[in-house]
Amino acid sequence: MAITSAHLTGFVVGLGVAAAGFYLYKMNQKQVDAWLESQGVQFPGASASDPSSLTLEELVRQKERFEDLIAEREYAAEQKPMAKTAESEARRPEPTPA
Repeated sequence: MAITSAHLTGFVVGLGVAAAGFYLYKMNQKQVDAWLESQGVQFPGASASDPSSLTLEELVRQKERFEDLIAEREYAAEQKPMAKTAESEARRPEPTPA
């Protein structure tokens, strides 16, 4: 079975309809999600965004992850000035004895 122009047309139309549907969903995401929740549809990631609904273990895990991220960024910030200092010292000409 060969791919015909009808197949390609159907693919392009389907892609366009999917893109339009995604765009409309994103524009009305809060209303759509609220309606779906009222219909009984549960979203797995929706409850995790509310910190008050997390368990103590999940809160501690998030805290440790944030502390690690902060430490990594502080270390990276400390390394940048050191690299610039070493680079500027390497470019500085040696003083000639008088």
